[in-house]
Amino acid sequence: MSTEQTRELATLAGGCFWCLEAVYKELRGVERVVSGYAGGHVSNPTYRAVCDGTTGHAEVVQVTFDPGVVSYRELLEVFFTIHDPTTLNRQGADVGTQYRSAVFYHTPAQRETAEQVIAEMTAVAVWDSPIVTEVVPLETFYPAEDYHQDYFEKNPYQPYCRAVVAPKVSKFRKHFLERLKA
Repeated sequence: MSTEQTRELATLAGGCFWCLEAVYKELRGVERVVSGYAGGHVSNPTYRAVCDGTTGHAEVVQVTFDPGVVSYRELLEVFFTIHDPTTLNRQGADVGTQYRSAVFYHTPAQRETAEQVIAEMTAVAVWDSPIVTEVVPLETFYPAEDYHQDYFEKNPYQPYCRAVVAPKVSKFRKHFLERLKA
């Protein structure tokens, strides 16, 4: 009997990828987080082009996780806690389609789970406004430039990190203390 576990991928857009990456890197069961771009119409987009809003891409993280430790549903519970899924094409002061809320599913089961989680959150009115998160198939994922990888870890005192990323990481730690890596 093999002890090797299968790994799965989740690709999520919830505003700035630095925020999502910093949070998911601390979640037990997550083995790798890569910041990148998905959902656009240009091959091999650059950060500058994505920021200009001309490529159609969203800033995303691609999370490699062990489903025996953390489920896809749990990843989505974290996702919907650490960003506002009710603001169309924005997160706070970050405005544009590159900051949209989206679940880029890899399998029909992921699509179904995402739709269920959104329906459940809507039914209990977790948010005051409707959830506008897109649930769309992942077509292509492009890793972001190297300097975006591990950004918060490498730049904790950068003003954006202090003002935006750090509070999201703190909120995650408070809400999901029992799920943090040791």
